[in-house]
Amino acid sequence: MKLRIVASIAVGAALTLGAAGCSMIAPQATTIDFSASDGVNIPPSGPLDVRNAMVIADESGTAGNFLAAIVNPTDEDHTLIFGFDGVTTEIEVPARDSISLGVDGNEPILLDGIDTKPGATLPMSFQSGDAEGVRIDVPVLDGKLPYYTEYVPLETPTPSVTPTPSATPTP
Repeated sequence: MKLRIVASIAVGAALTLGAAGCSMIAPQATTIDFSASDGVNIPPSGPLDVRNAMVIADESGTAGNFLAAIVNPTDEDHTLIFGFDGVTTEIEVPARDSISLGVDGNEPILLDGIDTKPGATLPMSFQSGDAEGVRIDVPVLDGKLPYYTEYVPLETPTPSVTPTPSATPTP
């Protein structure tokens, strides 16, 4: 009788360890960094984290609004320098704070002259602190999805000449 009880306990323990042991060697999906939206997370380029970076462009692809969340997990203020084709922009992020461009009263950054139509990617550089910086392709999207419509930059109308009717002399 004692042998049966010991065997039952041993089988139960083996099953419990066998079922629980799978999670010890399998990667947990909740610990893997990923872009939760249509943008991209920028690989570490200094003390600042840049998350969900994207450009919402007009149909012609000449201008786009840069949207991203910039997080400063450090105890010091830091500046993010980013840009494309030699055109750079700087944003200072206070210590232990974040800035969400395009949200919470923060305007998106207008990038003029991107020459990239929606559906393509725009090569951009990001740098903060003493780090060397990183270059990554940022997706360029359009405003067809309702939640991006408000971020499409307004195309500036090209001036046009409207002919005015003139009186033609009668013979």
